[in-house]
Amino acid sequence: MPKPLAALALLALPAAALAHEYEIDGLSIGHPVAYETAATAQSGAGYLTITNGGTRPDALIAVVADFPRVMIHTSEMRDGVARMSRVERIEIPPGETVTLRPGGAHVMFMGLDGDPFEPGETIPATLLFEGAGAVEVEFHVEPRPEGDMAHGTDGHGDHDDHDDHAGH
Repeated sequence: MPKPLAALALLALPAAALAHEYEIDGLSIGHPVAYETAATAQSGAGYLTITNGGTRPDALIAVVADFPRVMIHTSEMRDGVARMSRVERIEIPPGETVTLRPGGAHVMFMGLDGDPFEPGETIPATLLFEGAGAVEVEFHVEPRPEGDMAHGTDGHGDHDDHDDHAGH
């Protein structure tokens, strides 16, 4: 390979390494990520995309990881306050992509208890789908984007349904 092309290939390598994807029974799971948290944070959030390339609907029904509690949440604004509530499932219709992102649906990892998420770490987890079954993934911990004051920055937040559901 000529030197200029080799240099370009090396520059693209880090981006390719971060673009981690998983496949199971027609579902493609793209780039599971969690952002760094403050040392005092009690929770952190995970984000990813799920594309249903199959012909039948499916649903994300649970996430299992080594934390006291792991739940699927959604965020909504109520009376000017962002509130998070547990959801039982996230529907993934055929031919559609669902994005778990800050300010929307996300995975909550609760009970960090002085063990913050740090850039470069990975968080092993299992996504459980109603039809496709279980797929093991790794959430890559990345630096928090500038201006993002979401989960894990100060330990504060308005979360519903935390104490009445046992963790996985």
